[in-house]
Amino acid sequence: MKRIVLAIFALLLFLLVSCSGTREWEGLHPADKVMIAYVTSWSKHEVDPLYLTHINYAFAHVDSTFDRVRVDNPSRLESVVKLKKRYPYLKVLLSIGGWGSGNFSEMAADSSLRWAFAQDCRRCIEQYNLDGIDIDWEYPTTGMAKISYSENDTENYTKLMRDIRGAIGDDKLLTHATSATAKYIDHKSVDKYIDFTNVMAYDLGWAPYHNSPLYPTVHMETMCVDDAVKAHIQAGVPPEKLVMGLAFYGRGKKGFPRQRDLTQAHLAEGNYTFCWDSAGQVPYIVDESGELVFGYENETSLALKAEYIRKHNLKGAMYWSYSGDNAAGDLRRCVFKVLNRKSEREN
Repeated sequence: MKRIVLAIFALLLFLLVSCSGTREWEGLHPADKVMIAYVTSWSKHEVDPLYLTHINYAFAHVDSTFDRVRVDNPSRLESVVKLKKRYPYLKVLLSIGGWGSGNFSEMAADSSLRWAFAQDCRRCIEQYNLDGIDIDWEYPTTGMAKISYSENDTENYTKLMRDIRGAIGDDKLLTHATSATAKYIDHKSVDKYIDFTNVMAYDLGWAPYHNSPLYPTVHMETMCVDDAVKAHIQAGVPPEKLVMGLAFYGRGKKGFPRQRDLTQAHLAEGNYTFCWDSAGQVPYIVDESGELVFGYENETSLALKAEYIRKHNLKGAMYWSYSGDNAAGDLRRCVFKVLNRKSEREN
């Protein structure tokens, strides 16, 4: 009975969002909840920020000299920043790091290199007319991404955020992306330097497990989104500074690419069945044997995650990545409208 009630609620929520599709967000002012998209340097999509409050440009890196910022495809960054002329409420941040992006450990361990790097963050803000910096060091104290690391990285991470804050001032944003486990960072020490924490609450499992289940389920590998949120709050992240990460993509096996745009999920060839996990509150695809071969998100599951954000008074949502949505922006519109339902206005 409980699963039936949850399924009915999910359907009603989806219909509510879908029926409001002809309404447009007009407010050229901050939304109640943030909606952040990672826009990549290698993508060529034109960006429509109508249902966004922030864009994190991915990526820049710690240069091999350890004291400078190296920006990927700066002309792409410049084109994204130009969007602020038409959408003055939009904030654009430079995201430094990403999976496999190294040199953080050496830079953060040396006070002179660390301060020089922080000053270069300020230089980037001024040169590109940015609104802040987003640090995406994956992850301090571990070499799982085949980057250098040290047991002192956690302490040095706090010093890095302190120095960047000192360099860019209080009027610019400083954010960071964190592991779903809330490990590797001293969140209580870092809190006074940052504006909000972007929790990467995805890549939580590979088929036959879900990528990003909201709640515990038999198809969960080790943790769910709810676990990630609770882990961060317990580690010292205030709910009002916690941004939940959403996956605008899916992950699968047996003929499915590891990463596949969820907008392409319906193109799967073969005798597959589309299913809904009423416990994890996410959709998935099974093969003839009933095994989960592709886990992804749709408007219903994303609307439920947005409702979770509202219920728990979190800061908002971010998603990886902009190119995972369709041309009409159905997914980001769905999330934005649920997050800011009280702020919508009729055309």
